[in-house]
Amino acid sequence: MLETLLRDEWGRLLALLVAQFRRLDLAEDGLADAFEAAARRWPTDGEPDNGPAWLLTTARRRIVDRMRSEEVLARKMPLLAVDAALTQEAQQVMATVPAGAGGEAVTDERLRLVLLCAHPTLSREAAAALTLRLVLGVSTEDIGRLFLQSKATMAARLTRARKRLAGASFEVPTDLADLRQRVGIVAEVAYLAFTAGYAPGTGPDVVRSDLAGEAIRLVRVLRTVLPAPDPEVDALLALMLLQHSRRAARIGPDGGLVLLPDQDRTAWSLEEITEALAILTPLAHAAPAPYLLQALIAAEHAVAPTSEATAWDRIVERYDELLALRDTPVVRLNRAVAVAEDSGAEAGLKALESVALPGHRLPAVRAQLLERAGRRREAIEAYAEAIALCAHGPERADLDRRRDALEDVRANH
Repeated sequence: MLETLLRDEWGRLLALLVAQFRRLDLAEDGLADAFEAAARRWPTDGEPDNGPAWLLTTARRRIVDRMRSEEVLARKMPLLAVDAALTQEAQQVMATVPAGAGGEAVTDERLRLVLLCAHPTLSREAAAALTLRLVLGVSTEDIGRLFLQSKATMAARLTRARKRLAGASFEVPTDLADLRQRVGIVAEVAYLAFTAGYAPGTGPDVVRSDLAGEAIRLVRVLRTVLPAPDPEVDALLALMLLQHSRRAARIGPDGGLVLLPDQDRTAWSLEEITEALAILTPLAHAAPAPYLLQALIAAEHAVAPTSEATAWDRIVERYDELLALRDTPVVRLNRAVAVAEDSGAEAGLKALESVALPGHRLPAVRAQLLERAGRRREAIEAYAEAIALCAHGPERADLDRRRDALEDVRANH
């Protein structure tokens, strides 16, 4: 039960504590103390009837104790209730807002916490780490593992991010443009974390689905706390669900990477695909927007029974629309792949000529298209270039295998 509460209630309880005490450091420390106390006491004392209320009460008591020790209680909180009143209030709050439910008061405070983590003074990477810690309750050690950093390094980054937020307003921006900017930052942060899960640049993991899953959870939280539906946030959730649905098929029996054309589509999660398509249905005729267009591209893959049966012409059209909105090297690279599937490898290579992208992904795509075009010597050279630039173990192993197989073919001809 405690693990479930940590996952589901951390951000909600922290938001309430920050709203009351206006100090992020005390709120976080007090809540961590409360969970630690629960881990010690509940196994012997038994679980309370209202676990969230118990945690909220305990956290408030710990915060009050710390403020007293700092000798600022009388100045900072002149109207602070005694412990009995704190317990009664916590019981009332948590009774009216059951675990996992909404509730205007808690929803509003949670929105403030989410938007605080998206403060413009933070880098996207720092905002991502802080959001995982504060909104979702992911431990510092786990965040460090997700971002391939030591616990000490991640703790230092989180501390710097908290210091940057010192004195920042814990309020929902009243200016609509500012609110939209903050929501956009939260969405970017979520997609950054999600992409880090499915396109790891280094390390031994084929994918980091746990990081991707936390990013999806963040978008779900964002959807529940926004004052009105946001089509781009909805589209982002659909996009992430569609990509996440393929996680079981991305890893082969030998533990190696399996690319989209070779994946067993029966291993894709039908439940997540169905949810995503239901979200996209009312958005299908909405104005083009980046997440929506990417989600519609992912949907084309999801509904196709095979890679060959995919509507590549429609995917190319979607990428053309996306380029008009967000002309980036990654979009151009993905469009070139779609062009190759629709019109042949040489057409894809022609589309690659306009792409300038550092790292191994561009030469890796070029190598595969050159191989398909029968230009084996050039393909082997491109594979070698990609291998030299690739720091991700599973991808490098896949590139090695493809190059070696191609060299065997050349040697036998």
